[in-house]
Amino acid sequence: MTGKLLTPERSLTPRLPLPGQLDIWLVRRPRLKTAAELLDLSDLSDTERRRTATFVRLADAVTYACAHVALRRLLGAYLGLPPRDVPFVREPCPGCAGPHGRPAVAHPDPPLHFSLAHSHGMAAVAVSHTVTGIDVQRLPRADTVELCTPSLHPQEQAELADLDTEERRTAFGRTWTRKEAYLKALGTGLSRDPAQDYLGSDPRRRPAGWTVLDLHSGPRHHAAVAVLGAPPDRLTLRRLPTSALHPGATVDLDADGTTT
Repeated sequence: MTGKLLTPERSLTPRLPLPGQLDIWLVRRPRLKTAAELLDLSDLSDTERRRTATFVRLADAVTYACAHVALRRLLGAYLGLPPRDVPFVREPCPGCAGPHGRPAVAHPDPPLHFSLAHSHGMAAVAVSHTVTGIDVQRLPRADTVELCTPSLHPQEQAELADLDTEERRTAFGRTWTRKEAYLKALGTGLSRDPAQDYLGSDPRRRPAGWTVLDLHSGPRHHAAVAVLGAPPDRLTLRRLPTSALHPGATVDLDADGTTT
């Protein structure tokens, strides 16, 4: 499940997602010793480069930079644009209508929706014809589970109550990533009370009108995606190689992956 490199000449043909199509890309952080040589930060905006420089831990800075380089290169491939020219905008906030809602690209036709998440060396990008949200989280520590469980929906808390410590960590991690994916798709993030919506283990009780799916993301992370409407007709999960983040590289949207 890897993305193949393309020549620049082939990278500028638009490939906007079709109805029912959901593409998921997973990106692992490169080794820190070689990250400075491998990453091409020229694709990032000035704001993104300044944000990269604010992280105290090198690992966090590299994870952020990898995630945003990958996002720009992927969206550039879908839109047929150079990565630095991807026209990012903010949709209106669903709470106050201010210009700080869900990140989007400016008015593609047909539609393209995306979502980005990154955590502890892993990034995930979702690209779809319809509204989507994605989240990825490292397997939580037991103390994190104990601290955050009271903020969950009452039915989610009840599901966790009878589990042993390790089972609770796994169940909490899956529930929390579903919840964050859904709240990102809504455009509210955690400004909406996490206890308001049920995103536990029973899909029949999750928010009506949405599809929320767990994703395979390796042994140390949980990931989930939320899509407005019915389940996608075609979901493809791919891993983007770190070589696709090198200077001058692009990605192959037809690279092999796991399709369901």
